Amino acid sequence: MTLVELTAPTLHDNPLVDLPVAIIGAGPIGLAAAANLVERGIPFEIYEAGDRVADSIQSWGHTRLFTPWRHLVDPASRRLLEAAGWTHPREDVLPTGSELVEAYLRPLAALPAVAEHLSTGARVTGVSRDGADRTRTSGRERTAFLLRVSGADGTREVRARAVIDASGTYRSPNSLASSGLDLLGAEEVQHAISTALPDVLGAERERFAARHTIVVGAGHSAANTLLALAELAAGAPGTTITWVIRNSAAVRVSSAADDELPARASLGGRVQQLVAQGRVRLVDRFEIVRLRRDGERVTLIGHRGDALEELTADTVVNATGFRPDLDLLREIRLDLDEVVEAPRRLAPLIDPNLHSCGTVRPHGFAELQHPEPGFFLAGMKSYGRAPTFLLATGYEQVRSIVAHLAGDRAAAAKVELVLPATGVCSSSLGGTASASSSCCGPASPSSCA
Repeated sequence: MTLVELTAPTLHDNPLVDLPVAIIGAGPIGLAAAANLVERGIPFEIYEAGDRVADSIQSWGHTRLFTPWRHLVDPASRRLLEAAGWTHPREDVLPTGSELVEAYLRPLAALPAVAEHLSTGARVTGVSRDGADRTRTSGRERTAFLLRVSGADGTREVRARAVIDASGTYRSPNSLASSGLDLLGAEEVQHAISTALPDVLGAERERFAARHTIVVGAGHSAANTLLALAELAAGAPGTTITWVIRNSAAVRVSSAADDELPARASLGGRVQQLVAQGRVRLVDRFEIVRLRRDGERVTLIGHRGDALEELTADTVVNATGFRPDLDLLREIRLDLDEVVEAPRRLAPLIDPNLHSCGTVRPHGFAELQHPEPGFFLAGMKSYGRAPTFLLATGYEQVRSIVAHLAGDRAAAAKVELVLPATGVCSSSLGGTASASSSCCGPASPSSCA
């Protein structure tokens, strides 16, 4: 049986019509889904694990996006905001993550039509069908979804007619280990491991100034951290930087002359210049196999060719990319590509071995369907481990999903989107793509701009 044959009944002929659509995550894509549902007059509830909207973006809010405002605002959200007197920021300006939240996402979440249906500090820990685990087939498409939600007041269960999981991937970083498994010794050195995009020049300056930092990763998150560390080192003597990659050549963060996002195109050349000047030490072909604590420092132990080598630093920044958290979906019937963990129909369109952000074909509900009727992954989480995501792509995803749920088949099928042209974002100088290198988001893959 094909996915199309398993398509859920639309909300107009759904016996669960009195239940809301559940949205997991109040980031840009989750809020865009809500805006589209508002316009369609479909009830919904949003569950955000953080204590504030766009919590993940605010974690790297100091970082400037390389995408201008004209590509960052969802059309349905813009219509709702402008009806309330909101003014769109100047289209050619590159905001920081914090500016994206303050100027756009927070006002959107504050609209009464959205705010009245938004719960923060509400972590969805499991999704299933009400009274039916994944093995039960009979009547499944007409059985309500059941979401288990944990918060300050305890754990509760809520029912929904459909689920849009837009929870992102920022809280699920890839392992530092080349194997993808949790690194041996990691528990002993958690104090010395930083997540991607630390605030090197601001709140976390003391952690990095006059100390040695190893940045692991070959994409835009790594590039931005290396540039920030180099700026810090210029004014903080004793600050040293090592860049560790597992390929034999440094991954080329897009530097194409015809890239329509100039801020992105400049990253590769700037980082390579730091290496050429000796301001950043590049260690290539380093396959990390374990970590060891040395006092308050951390040592990376890895294979480099046939030799076993060690690198010691005060702090290690994990900029190896992200993966979807699928644990909460164990009772949902998913059809995921075995390589990138994206919906199977979507995976060939976003494969980082073949595509950059600008060559990803627009797509909607048809490519995002699973064997579980009424369930959709959207936004960065729908891309699995592929780093080729842009916010505009996610906005088109949820527009199509909501049109499908509303029974508007023509609107759901008419998927149109013009993306900014890009250079190759995730291929190495030697031509080998790396799925762990981040691409095309803000300067980070987490929110994806």
